[in-house]
Amino acid sequence: MPTETAIFFDLDGTLTDPKPGITGSIQYALRKLGRPVPSQDELTWCIGPPLRASFATLLGGEEHADQAVAFYRERFGDVGLFENAVYPGIAEVLAALRAAPRRMFVATSKPHVFATRIVAHFGLADHFDHVFGSELDGTRVNKAELLAYALEQTGVDAAAAVMIGDRSHDVIGAKRNGIRPVGVTYGYGSSAELIEAGASHLCASPRAVLDHIGASFA
Repeated sequence: MPTETAIFFDLDGTLTDPKPGITGSIQYALRKLGRPVPSQDELTWCIGPPLRASFATLLGGEEHADQAVAFYRERFGDVGLFENAVYPGIAEVLAALRAAPRRMFVATSKPHVFATRIVAHFGLADHFDHVFGSELDGTRVNKAELLAYALEQTGVDAAAAVMIGDRSHDVIGAKRNGIRPVGVTYGYGSSAELIEAGASHLCASPRAVLDHIGASFA
């Protein structure tokens, strides 16, 4: 395998813990639609996967999913995106990884207009060459499509790249593009979910990411 020279990081559940902002905004949307409102803990499964698909599941169909996303963004765009926290140790890990000659990117299903603001707000922007995310109309919300686009835009060799994320769609999207997938278990996906999806390695902490990825680049 070629020496890995590029790292793609998921955002939600990997770099930051977005639970209050995402689940609170989902609750807001469901209230606006007059639907039952689960607790924030009951909504953690929605963190990571494409939002519209999660709403379709919550609503029992596609009919009101677009309206739900619109209501979600009413709250998320001003309030929810900053109800978020960088995982302890992430900043130090990113700084250490960035010190070596490698390229680093964010690749998230979240719209890039939100993801870019979040990365900048929490002081992480200098660690990354670019933030890749979906469009507001849903274009590239699928992680496989997003990573294919990122590879095309950056010219990165997929065989020399690694994707770090906490959910199965991160792993599956990476594998479909020939990128090595590494799962993190401190986010919102279980070890079983990540292993079943085909993660090449699991990391239980940000420090474990540095130990594993740093060694693979040595």
